[in-house]
Amino acid sequence: MKTFVFILYLVCFGTYLLFTRQPDFFDGERAPATIVLVAQASGEILPMAAYEVDGKIFQTDAHYYFRNWNAGERTVVIYETNKPSKAAVYHWWGYFISIGETIASIVLCIALFQVARSVVSNPIPEVLIAELEGESPRRKPKYDL
Repeated sequence: MKTFVFILYLVCFGTYLLFTRQPDFFDGERAPATIVLVAQASGEILPMAAYEVDGKIFQTDAHYYFRNWNAGERTVVIYETNKPSKAAVYHWWGYFISIGETIASIVLCIALFQVARSVVSNPIPEVLIAELEGESPRRKPKYDL
């Protein structure tokens, strides 16, 4: 049962990841990009991925938690074909899986496990009485003879 639930969770989470990415995973175009370090107004230096589409240069934020970039590194971005300025760095960490989704997924799994455990450990009194008396629900035959 645990294996089935885990496999179901992986299938659902994988489907969620494929169909909720922005820019769209299936319709987005990919382009090579170079990491450039850009100083922000606050003085912070952020990595940006610079890429070219139809002769125009675009930049998108490449700053993700637990991911460090050096200036000049090569990567790939995925962008929307009708709006090339809307893009994301095409990597597992950052595009497919983010820190917020990871934390939410872990919290959801723990919450669902606790709900399942409380349901199983606190059955209704009628079921307890029937179990103690040794009664079990009688199974109906699949086909009446």
